[in-house]
Amino acid sequence: MTINTTPDAPISNKLDEQVTYDPNHLLDSLIDKLHLKNDAALSRSLEVAPPVISKIRHRRLPVGASLLIRMHEVSDLTIRELRALMGDRREKFRISDKQFKPKSKIEAEKLK
Repeated sequence: MTINTTPDAPISNKLDEQVTYDPNHLLDSLIDKLHLKNDAALSRSLEVAPPVISKIRHRRLPVGASLLIRMHEVSDLTIRELRALMGDRREKFRISDKQFKPKSKIEAEKLK
C-alpha cells in the first residue's frame, strides 16, 4: 500500500470521509469519546431513555435539536462537529415561511 505524500494531495480527516447520514457513527463516536461501554451507558449520560438511543440507531427517530444540544454539553464537541459525525453537511437550515405566519380565523377554528 502506498500513500501519496505530494503537496497537492488532499488532507482528509475522519469527519470529511463520511458523506452519508449515519446516526450510528455519531453514537459510536460519543461512546468512544466519553469512554462508555454501551448504549445504555450513553443513554444515562445523555439523560434519555434507552429506547431513544435504540430508535435513533434503527433510524426510526431523528436526532432532535434538544438531544444534539445535550450531546454537545456532555461531550464538549461543537454542534457542527456532532452534525458532521452523523453526516449532516448542511450549512444552513431553512424553515418554511408558513411556520411563522399567524393562522387565519378559519384555520384556527378548524383546529378547535
